[in-house]
Amino acid sequence: MNLQRPNWASISSQLSKFEKNFYVEAPSVASMTEAEADEFRKHQHIAVLQGRNVPKPIRTFEEAQFPDYIMQTVRSQKFERPTAIQAQGWPCALSGRDLVGLAETGSGKTLAFVLPVIVHINAQPFLQPGDGPIVLVLAPTRELAVQIQEVCNTFGVTSKIKNTCVYGGVPKGPQIRDLSRGVEIVIATPGRLIDMLEGGKTNLRRVTYLVLDEADRMLDMGFEPQIRKIMDQIRPDRQTLMWSATWPKEVKALAREFLSEDMIQINIGSMDLAANHRVTQIVDIVQEYEKRPKLMKLLETIMDGGRILIFTQTKKGADQLQRALRGEGWPALAIHGDKTQQERDSTLAEFRSGRSPIMVATDVAARGLDVKDVRYVINYDFASTAEDYVHRIGRTGRAGATGTAYSFFTSGDFKLASKLAKVLAEAGQEVPPQLHQFAVMSKASGGPKNSFRGRGYRPSGGSYMPPSSYSSSGSSYPSSSSGSASHYGPSASSRPSSSAVPGALPQAAVPAYGMYPAYGAASTSYGAYPAVGVVNPYAYGAAAGATSASSAVRRY
Repeated sequence: MNLQRPNWASISSQLSKFEKNFYVEAPSVASMTEAEADEFRKHQHIAVLQGRNVPKPIRTFEEAQFPDYIMQTVRSQKFERPTAIQAQGWPCALSGRDLVGLAETGSGKTLAFVLPVIVHINAQPFLQPGDGPIVLVLAPTRELAVQIQEVCNTFGVTSKIKNTCVYGGVPKGPQIRDLSRGVEIVIATPGRLIDMLEGGKTNLRRVTYLVLDEADRMLDMGFEPQIRKIMDQIRPDRQTLMWSATWPKEVKALAREFLSEDMIQINIGSMDLAANHRVTQIVDIVQEYEKRPKLMKLLETIMDGGRILIFTQTKKGADQLQRALRGEGWPALAIHGDKTQQERDSTLAEFRSGRSPIMVATDVAARGLDVKDVRYVINYDFASTAEDYVHRIGRTGRAGATGTAYSFFTSGDFKLASKLAKVLAEAGQEVPPQLHQFAVMSKASGGPKNSFRGRGYRPSGGSYMPPSSYSSSGSSYPSSSSGSASHYGPSASSRPSSSAVPGALPQAAVPAYGMYPAYGAASTSYGAYPAVGVVNPYAYGAAAGATSASSAVRRY
């Protein structure tokens, strides 16, 4: 059936009243002066962008005044202190205010709305037969929805709060049974929830607390019509919390339309596109055909038992790279949208447990994937937007940890050079000179006239190659002992003059014997990465006790 928007004005008198302000300010918070509150916000990089009578931030879990049944679980998780988004977000959410929270990935946004959710539910009347949920959480992907459910399970168990996850790609039967039995929390992707509503399997009449998580991603994925249809089914006096990592105009418009005029908007960090400052970003400017062997050598360097997440642009590319890695002996699995939910769940379980410490993924895993000890993110194919790049590398360096992100950047990614340079600069990372040149030229010319991936770009008047590798870590490319250009970068004398073709991109020389190091020769340097001194521990035929890369059988 087609969903009809209720006439809320005509039935407002029939709606039961509900309580949504539960915040009791702790004495230590009440005694803070406004100057002290502002100083704390400044230290935590918290900016209040909109709102009147904004509650002061809290500095400890105890100052949030959560009930004992929540604090027991909080203490069991051994959290040290609230994150910035929690410190300001909890007082606002517990006060019943509509809230827009902008923060980087891995900043603790999920717990920022889940703990107030539990307090809210426990203050509402019990569900009756035929009632829908009290709390609705909308998420863009199945993976994010499942992870939110795990947090709800952890912190809702002491209150016996029931929840279910409603998403596509799996049979509807178990989800329908959960909904028919009654659950206080529904975590859903928009498409499957619309199916359930149109099929009469649930309703949203009892929803008084609505969360839009990763709102920018949902709009990117084209869910705006579904979101609007769902919002129409929820009483207008609900409490709404919108969480996002970026603040594009589409998200602004949605907030203006569906949140109250009295809403509070807070931002953690820079309002400009910003990456997690705990992540070291290394950008390697390469030619397309260099990526595969560079990846293999990089894995030999960084493989230390921690989890490694590798991103590709396409599903086909993910499968191909997985096969190539497994052919080299690396324990890699792949996840993308064409996998069944059972396959995706199994892959994530293997990755989380560390049995398969390498996972190749498309952007389906870029947001919401919260796996402990992801030490490295590798952008094998660079992201299609700067925003996606930020979300990809946000899979490491989470919950106060540090991480490293390696990115292969080709001439085909030319249009993103300027934005990437800004992200690197904002995070205090070194911007590779060639990336800076790309950025300057992209502003001046609007980018190259042709997309040139692969072996070369041939403008009229000559044959030239795209730029060679460079790392933002500052390492250079040594020449061979004979003084000729190295395999992975030109010597000064071999680099053609930039004036050879007016407006041409910076060029690199091509080594006479291809790009692979001689088999059996000890390699001292490989592109931007430090000398390799470890053997792939998973490689087939690796000699027992081998101590150098040259002692293992490599198959490129």
